[in-house]
Amino acid sequence: MPLVTEKYDYVIGIDTRARTHTYAAINTGTGAQEGCEAFPVSPAGMRRAIAWIGRSSTGEVLAAVEGTRSYGSSITAVLTAKSIPVVEAKPPKRQARAGVGKTDKIDARAAAMGVLGKDTAALIYPRAEGVRAAISVLLASRRRLDHQRTVNRNALNALVREINLGLDARKALKDRQLIDISAWRQRTDDTAEQRIARDEAIRLAAAVLHADKQLKRNKEQLAELGEELAPGLQNQTGVGPVTAGAILVAYSHHGRVRSEAAFAALAGAAPLQASSGNTVRHRLNRHGDRQLNSALDVIAKTRMRCDEQTKQYVERRTAQGLSYREIKRILKRYIARSIYRQLQHLTA
Repeated sequence: MPLVTEKYDYVIGIDTRARTHTYAAINTGTGAQEGCEAFPVSPAGMRRAIAWIGRSSTGEVLAAVEGTRSYGSSITAVLTAKSIPVVEAKPPKRQARAGVGKTDKIDARAAAMGVLGKDTAALIYPRAEGVRAAISVLLASRRRLDHQRTVNRNALNALVREINLGLDARKALKDRQLIDISAWRQRTDDTAEQRIARDEAIRLAAAVLHADKQLKRNKEQLAELGEELAPGLQNQTGVGPVTAGAILVAYSHHGRVRSEAAFAALAGAAPLQASSGNTVRHRLNRHGDRQLNSALDVIAKTRMRCDEQTKQYVERRTAQGLSYREIKRILKRYIARSIYRQLQHLTA
């Protein structure tokens, strides 16, 4: 694949902020900065920015935007609508700032220079909007709901163990008990602490039950959208609405991930060398998209428990001396390869 300097005549580095974006135009042939301007984050401001880009550059133009999914999402959409390709620009590392300092203009130039010498196949392209963005919102919402539900459950268990409310609290409360607690009413013989604790227990139980309903609805929506984007993906062993959603958000669209090896690297499932002396082995990769890695981990564990073919494979590899973690690493790499190939045919 060609380098950025070979394919594009100009790179526009964009440092994004809540109120203004700063744009730096870099000539790829000379590496010279031929202009730098700041424009407000408003429809009129972005129209002026697009006009400035047209005046400051000629030929093929590439935009390197910081935060395409946060502060830079609006300009990313405008640039895409104008058929200007957009890639994600990573902020410069702290060591690179030594002796340089930091301003919006410096950061805009750094955004452009950061992609200048890269192979075009190695560029990070923004994720697609539409249904995929909706799945991303649902997954983020699910993580928040699940976290808060766990906090409320733990708080309720601690409360009924601390203050006697007539419950057997030796074990964690069951769902049936939560329903009963949510229907409680105040009792005339309660002490002051029991009265306050009972009110709090009712509130916590109701919050947990409400979160259960929201998570169920969330899962149904994920299943619907996942089936719309990739029909049949959820039919595989271990792939449910949540794991499928994480996979689809990371994969995004055709062209974002250039190969199955790149998809495995994105997932942190590509093997890393861990050899020494006469020992030749690989280990788990702890980098990459951790949500995607978690989805592959869930799929691998499910298949190791429930899929007969996978269980036989685990037994065979265990007999060869491989550890559980090494076998799981191999399975995650295999799953990444299999799912990537399926997505290439299933998704739009």
